[in-house]
Amino acid sequence: MLGTDYCTTRFTEYYIRFLIGFLLRILFLAETKRGLPLGNLTSQLFINIYMNEFDQFVKHNLKAKYYIRYADDFVVLYQDRSWLEEILPQMEDFLLEKLKLNLHPNKIFIKTLSSGVDFLGWVHFSDHRVLRTTTKRRMFKRINENPKTETVDSYLGLLKHGNTNKLKNMVKSSQ
Repeated sequence: MLGTDYCTTRFTEYYIRFLIGFLLRILFLAETKRGLPLGNLTSQLFINIYMNEFDQFVKHNLKAKYYIRYADDFVVLYQDRSWLEEILPQMEDFLLEKLKLNLHPNKIFIKTLSSGVDFLGWVHFSDHRVLRTTTKRRMFKRINENPKTETVDSYLGLLKHGNTNKLKNMVKSSQ
């Protein structure tokens, strides 16, 4: 068993060195305006690794209890608007100084839960979820451009995650 532990540890060290090297190459390419496509699974993995430091900052330094992030999209929920307004500049500073990232000024919202939380293509309410209007338009445009069964089935799979019975029927009838 000692040999197995050594082998596992050595493999883990090699893998970590490989990942760090690969990440550094991606970051270097990003400075030259080149890099991995956004939908690439590798880029999704590396953005989650890269943003981990931000996750730790938000959870441990800012003490945000309700923080959700997927790739470069995140939401912080709190009952006090003034606290959200207070932490926003701290988040912006951290992202800029530590990770060399900027928040998009047109994509920052402080809203009530009753107006819905726009996150990952859906607008989330306390008791249901609806597809964002722009996501809906894009979906129908792509179905019209490529009405293959695979495309339609893919969108029907997406629509299973929300309150979308009317949309599902519209998609099915578009075939």
